[in-house]
Amino acid sequence: MRKIPVDLVTRYQEEGWWTSESLGDLLAAGLAAAPDTQFRIHSAKRPWSGTYGEVEHDARRLAAGLRRRGVEPGDVVAFQLPNWVEAATVFWASAFLGATVVPIVHFYGRKELTYILESVRPKVFVVTELLGLPDTCADLREDIPIVGVVGGNFEELLDPEPMVGTLAVDPDSPALIAFTSGTTSSPKGVVHSHRTLGCETRQLAAWYPPELGNQITAAPVGHFIGMVNALLIPVLNNIAINLTDVWDPGKVLELMLSDGLTVGGGVPYYVTSLLDHPDYTDAHLPFMRYAGMGGASVPAALTTRLAGIGITVYRSYGSTEHPSITGSLYTAPEHKRLFTDGNTMPGVEMRLAEDGEILSRGPDLCLGYTDPELTAKMFDEDGWYHTGDIGVLDEDGYLTITDRKSDVIIRGGENVSALEVEEVLLTLPGVAEAVAVAVPDDRLGERTAAVLRLHPGVQTPGLDQVRECFADAGMAKQKWPEEVHVVADFPRTPSGKVQKFIVRRDLAQTRAAGIAIHS
Repeated sequence: MRKIPVDLVTRYQEEGWWTSESLGDLLAAGLAAAPDTQFRIHSAKRPWSGTYGEVEHDARRLAAGLRRRGVEPGDVVAFQLPNWVEAATVFWASAFLGATVVPIVHFYGRKELTYILESVRPKVFVVTELLGLPDTCADLREDIPIVGVVGGNFEELLDPEPMVGTLAVDPDSPALIAFTSGTTSSPKGVVHSHRTLGCETRQLAAWYPPELGNQITAAPVGHFIGMVNALLIPVLNNIAINLTDVWDPGKVLELMLSDGLTVGGGVPYYVTSLLDHPDYTDAHLPFMRYAGMGGASVPAALTTRLAGIGITVYRSYGSTEHPSITGSLYTAPEHKRLFTDGNTMPGVEMRLAEDGEILSRGPDLCLGYTDPELTAKMFDEDGWYHTGDIGVLDEDGYLTITDRKSDVIIRGGENVSALEVEEVLLTLPGVAEAVAVAVPDDRLGERTAAVLRLHPGVQTPGLDQVRECFADAGMAKQKWPEEVHVVADFPRTPSGKVQKFIVRRDLAQTRAAGIAIHS
C-alpha cells in the first residue's frame, strides 16, 4: 500500500474525516436506527420484499456461521451476485466480521474472475448458478475454503443464532477491494480502508438532495459505486432500498408511477434511456426531479436538454480510486452545474500538472492497488493521485474534464480530443450516443472514426451531413470524423461506461473482414 504522509493523516483525523469506527460499526448504527425501513428487490428471477431488520438478521446469522468456520477480521470474503438480497446479506455480514469484502460484478466471465480470485485469494466466495452461467468457473473454486452457492448450499452457511455486535478491527486496514470495471484490458484491484470508505459514504450521504425520494438502483452491487449507493448510503439516510437486477427502462417507468420510485441520475445512459423510451410521459417527470451525473463524460447537449424540461442537473467527478474529487451541489449556479464537473469536495485537494493532468488527494482516496508496481506509478510520495484525466479550472475553481491522456487521437501529429468530437456528434439529429475513436490511417497515422447509436427509425447520417455539422460548430477540419459507423448498442462496463478499447477492436475486425463503412 502507498505511504500516506503523516501530516495528511493528522489533518484527516483532526478535521473529522477519519474516525475510529469500522465499516461494521457504521452499518450497525444505521441499521439499529431504522430496522423497519423497507428493502425490496425488483426482479423477475429472484424478487424479495422485507425490511432492514430482516436482512440484518440473516446477515448476522451468516456472520455467525462464517465465524464458526474460522473467518476472522481481515480475511477476504468475495461475492459474485446480482442485485439480490443475498448480496446485501454477504456484504453486511462481512462488515460485521471486519472482513475485507471483494464485490465482483455478476456477469464477469472466466478471464476477469480468474484474475480477481488469483489476486485476492479469498477465504470465502459466494456465487450463484441461477443465471445459467457455465458452472461459474467451478474449477476456480476448488482451492477456496468456504464456497456458498445461492440456490444451493448458501442457507447452510447461516447459523440459527445471529452474531451480536461487530468484531474489532483496525480502521486503517483494508475494508474493501474494488476491481475497476474494465476500460483497460485487465482490472485493477483498488484497496479502500474502513476510514476511506466510511468517509466516502458519509460525504455522499450528505451531498444528495434531501428531496431525492426512494431511488431505484440498477448499477450492479458488484461495482464499487453501485454497492455504496445501494447498500450503504440509504442506511445512513434512513431511506428505503430498492434494487433491480436488470436495467429495463420500461419497467423502471412503470415502477415510478406504481411505487413512487425515483431515478436520481448516474451515467447518462440511465437517464437518456428513460426519456427516449416510448412509454415516457410528463407524468414521470416528478420522479426525475434531480439528475446527479457522473461516472462517464457528461455532454453539455444532455445537461441542457435535462434542464430544459425542468430537471435539476448537478455533476461530479471521481473514480474507484478517488470516488469524490469534485462535485456541484444541486443548489449551485446553473451554468456551473450544467457545464462543469464541480469544485473540490470537502476535505479534498486538487491541482493540475503542467500538461493539464488532474492530481488529487483527500480522505476518501484509496490505499493503493493490489499491484504494488501500479501503486508506485499512480501515487507520488506527497500523497497525490495521478488520475490520467485532463482538465481545466475556471476563475471560481470549478473543474471541467476535457480529455484523458489515453483518449487522444493523433492525426498527422495533431492532437484531437475525442471528447470534443463527441460533443459535436451529439448535436446531430437522431443521435442518442456518440463515441469518437482513433483508427489507423496510412497517410496520417490515425484518423477519427465516429461510432453512433441512433434513436429508432433514424437513418444513418452521411459523411457530408456530419461534415456540415462540424463546420457549423466551427470545428477545425483536422478534427472532423472521416468515418461513420452505426451500432445497435455499445459494449459497456457494469457502471454503463462505453468500453472504447472494445469499440476500437471491433472496428479493426470490421476492416479486416472488408465490411463496407461510411467514409
